[in-house]
Amino acid sequence: MTIRRNFRFAAALATMAAVAGAAVPAQADGELFLYNWSNYYPPDLMKKFEDETGIKVTLDNFASESDMLAKLQAGGGGYDVVFPTHRRVKIMIEQGLAAKLDAPSLPNWKNVAEPFRSTSVDPKREYSAPYMWGTTGFTYDSARVPGGKLEESWKEYFEPRDELKGNMASLNDMADVYNAAAYYLGIDKCTDDAGEAQKILDLLMKQKPYLKTYSNDGTIDRMIAGEVIMHMQWNGAAHRVRKEKPTAVFVYPKEGVTFWSDNMVIPANAPNMENAKKFINWMLDPKNAAAASNYTGYMNAIDGSGEFMDPGLNADPAVNMPAEYGSRLSGFKECSEKAYDLREKVWTKLKS
Repeated sequence: MTIRRNFRFAAALATMAAVAGAAVPAQADGELFLYNWSNYYPPDLMKKFEDETGIKVTLDNFASESDMLAKLQAGGGGYDVVFPTHRRVKIMIEQGLAAKLDAPSLPNWKNVAEPFRSTSVDPKREYSAPYMWGTTGFTYDSARVPGGKLEESWKEYFEPRDELKGNMASLNDMADVYNAAAYYLGIDKCTDDAGEAQKILDLLMKQKPYLKTYSNDGTIDRMIAGEVIMHMQWNGAAHRVRKEKPTAVFVYPKEGVTFWSDNMVIPANAPNMENAKKFINWMLDPKNAAAASNYTGYMNAIDGSGEFMDPGLNADPAVNMPAEYGSRLSGFKECSEKAYDLREKVWTKLKS
């Protein structure tokens, strides 16, 4: 898979893709209910969809994918489109929680970049379509660390300097936290060895007193306001921090960085199935995908979107990753049930 996105497309290709994928304003009514991470969909883009389709959109936010999945498993929510990562897509398919979408049959599927047309959990894209993708590293304020620069290593995060005690924050995401600790320790993130899982827990417990909070919400504002000096972050959040705080530096740790991708999936009990398909197809248009990227700070999977991207995204290494860091990326890996059980136990003990 080509990891580094090139936002500079040839003018002819970009124009052709934009014209081919241009959405004709549809005459439709009804409602659409979205369930997504907070700060992960542009309000202006939602209004544009409403204006072009006549469909009224309601957006709810979840704090974690576990919360999202639990609500779907309980049969609640009444959502039409949710935005899970690959692992949750797999679970949704296995548990009958995802409706058949047949994404390649959508008119705008032609705009999807080749690497995103298939995934290990949904090879034919029968149930999912790509949304945003990015990486998980950490951000620090170079104006507030000794010497103004930290090593590009998870060591700075998991075995921090004394000056950072109480001035750090973590994501509240089991996979991101566990995987990062595994990378630093040189342990397979899918280990099913209890002794290795214990080493990961020991590292996280030792780090815990240095952290102000575990939270997926407010990661941007927390850094901008200077409430913390360092924060485990997704790269799009780091980009939005850097726009307000130029001294912020996003790190791709040399031991390994998680590469993730979010998707659009229709729940099996979606009340507005056809409107959900219209929305997903609409989001595969280059202009709309670009608008989402410009807002979130993350990369999208749509060819031709580069023509409409904010130049600042291309200029920020937190978004347009330098080629030399490509070898540091680690993608989704399906683990054994024993490995997942160990991960859950580590997380439960850490958060108790």
